[in-house]
Amino acid sequence: MSRRALTLLVAGFLALTLALISAVLPVPYVVLSPGPTENTIGDVKGKPVISISGHQTYPTEGKLSLVTVAYQGGPDNRLDLLTALRGWVDPTVAVVPEEAIFPKTSTLKEVEEQNTQEMTDSQQSATAAALNALKIPIQKAVSVAETDKGQPADGKLKPGDEITAVDGTPVAELESVAAAVQKHKPGEPVRFTVKRGTASTDVTITTARSDEGKALVGVRMQSAYKFPFKVDISVGQVGGPSAGLMFSLGIYDKLTPGGITGGKSVAGTGTIDPNGNVGPIGGIEQKMVGARSAGATIFLTPSGNCADAVRAVPKGLRLVKVETLEGAVKAMDALRTGSGDVPACPAS
Repeated sequence: MSRRALTLLVAGFLALTLALISAVLPVPYVVLSPGPTENTIGDVKGKPVISISGHQTYPTEGKLSLVTVAYQGGPDNRLDLLTALRGWVDPTVAVVPEEAIFPKTSTLKEVEEQNTQEMTDSQQSATAAALNALKIPIQKAVSVAETDKGQPADGKLKPGDEITAVDGTPVAELESVAAAVQKHKPGEPVRFTVKRGTASTDVTITTARSDEGKALVGVRMQSAYKFPFKVDISVGQVGGPSAGLMFSLGIYDKLTPGGITGGKSVAGTGTIDPNGNVGPIGGIEQKMVGARSAGATIFLTPSGNCADAVRAVPKGLRLVKVETLEGAVKAMDALRTGSGDVPACPAS
C-alpha cells in the first residue's frame, strides 16, 4: 500500500472514530415529544379522573381530554448528540436547551416538586373556576406554601397550615395577612392562629426587618378554597398547571345535565385561575400531535397560543380559541347544537 493510500485510510478511520464518539457524547438539550392524553370525564386504570361526592352529578359522553408533553434528557440523563440530531429533523418533536426545562438555579428534585405543586394548585383553581361558573358558593382561605429558611417563621409555621387569623382578626385573603403583619414594627411579635390538621393553635413569631425596613416573618402563602362538597382529581404522574382548563370543563360537565361534548372527542390545554381566565402554555405543537393521535377532532386552544398553533395544527384537528371557561362552555354548546359562533384561531 502506498504512503498516500495509508494516510487516507488512517485519516478516514480517525474521522469515523471522532464521528462515532461525537454521536454518543452527552449534550445539554432536552427532546420534547407528544405525551399521553387522559379523558377528564373518563377513567384511568378503572378509577374516575374526576370524582365528585356530596353533590348531584350527571352522565357524560364523548371525551374532554387533557394533553401532555413527554421529555427525554435532563441533568441526570443527558441526551447523546445523535438523539438530539434526530429530534431536530422530526417535525413532531422539539429540541430545547436543558436549562429551559431544568433551570440551573434549581435541582431536579426542586423542579419535580414545583411541577407537583403546580398540578395541585391547578386542580384547586379548576374546581373553584367550575363552581364559580355554576354560581355555587365557595369559601376562600389562606394556607402556608413554605417558609424561608433562617427567617422567623421557619420551623414555626408549616406547609399546609391554614392561617385563620392574625392578632385575633379573622383573615381569608393573602392581602389581609400581609397587611396585618405590616402593621407591626420589625422586632415586634405577631400572633398567627392556624388550623393544622383538625386542631387550631396560636403561633407567636417575632418579626425581622426586611431590606425595605418593614416587618418580615418569611412565609410564602397561597390561596386555598373550602368547597361545599368533595371533588377529587387523579391523573397519576402528570405535573404542571396546563391541564386546568380541561379539569374545569370536566367538573362543569359532571355537575350539569346533558353532556357538553355532544359525543365528540375534544382535547385542549390551558392554565386557569379561580375566575375562569385561561392562560397560555408551553409545548402546544407536541400537545396537538398527541391529541390528534388519540382521535381528537377539536382542540381548545388558549388565545395566547393561537399564533403557534395555526402554524403546526395537524390535519383533521379544528382549533377553537378559548379565553375563559365561560367562553369554552359557549363554544362547546355551539359545536354541539350547530348554532352560534365558534371562536377560531386566526390564520397567521
